[in-house]
Amino acid sequence: MTPYEDGQLLTIGAFARASRLSPKALRLYDELGLLPPAQVDPHSGYRHYAPAQLERARLVAWLRRLGMPLARIREVCELAPAAAAGAVAAYWAQVEADTEARRDLAAFLVDQLKRKDTDMTSPRTPRTPLTMRCAALTDRGLVRPANQDAAYAGPRLLAVADGYGPRGGPAATAAIDALKGLEHQDLTSEDLLGALEGAARRAHRAAPSADEATGSTLTALLRSGSRLALLHIGDSRAYVLRDSGLFRITHDHSLVQSLIDEGRLTPEEAPAHPQRALLLRSLDADTEFTPDVQLLEARPGERYLLCTDGLTGVLPTETIQDVLTAADTPDQAVRELIRLAHEAGAPDNVACVVAEMTAA
Repeated sequence: MTPYEDGQLLTIGAFARASRLSPKALRLYDELGLLPPAQVDPHSGYRHYAPAQLERARLVAWLRRLGMPLARIREVCELAPAAAAGAVAAYWAQVEADTEARRDLAAFLVDQLKRKDTDMTSPRTPRTPLTMRCAALTDRGLVRPANQDAAYAGPRLLAVADGYGPRGGPAATAAIDALKGLEHQDLTSEDLLGALEGAARRAHRAAPSADEATGSTLTALLRSGSRLALLHIGDSRAYVLRDSGLFRITHDHSLVQSLIDEGRLTPEEAPAHPQRALLLRSLDADTEFTPDVQLLEARPGERYLLCTDGLTGVLPTETIQDVLTAADTPDQAVRELIRLAHEAGAPDNVACVVAEMTAA
């Protein structure tokens, strides 16, 4: 073996014991270029490592214990110590933020499951009849030359759409228009999801095709009694305000969200990402129709918010919750949200819908 300043080369077994990484992990890290061996025997293929590589190997082991993705570990390992320390601190801040978001989601799911359990154990208890007060408002913002957002609030249907491309405005309007016929259909709670998804699919097929990408996001709620069907595609969002807090009930279909999910970007970094507007799913004639759908049980006193990224891009969740909590009416809420978006610079179009569920 070739001698090194720190001693003789180590076999993969000896290096695994010294670094507390398994031989299997070392082979994987070699394949990924994260921790290549110092020497590979050309005849046997056995890997040998230099003692000087132990520091990097131990760092990799520690970062894996933190749950850091391998792609991000490779980036950290190439940094100088001070920059690496900053990268680890940023990653952990993201973990804490994600944990907080998952805590909110867990609270939402616990609440949903408790409601289902109550419905199953008390099947004879009639659901409280509900009525819905709602308001919708769109705004061009302070920078964009035209408004390509659309919003609708009706007795049973709520929807927002964010158009993009040369015919984005008509695309957003057409997406919502395709759903309006559902207002007049006699739908049971069992029909809701299928009817909403079918109408949105027709809107997707009719989406304009152009040399330059044109399409729209779509987030919609359709009500029958106390049941709400939710359909979502793109990066507009839906929230529900309950006694236990404000919960986001959609997941963005965007490049930056996928990078956040993979641990390659922090939520704080997302607004400045150069491709923050790139969507992975939308109503676009050139893409596959793959919306998220779910069925919710509404209760009196809840408030629902549907909005485009022109709102969530400039207002923190805490501010949105404060407005939804304090507003006397849905109309007051949408006006205040757009006023605050203007105060924050309103670089994009803004559309929002607020609905309040009340006992009939």
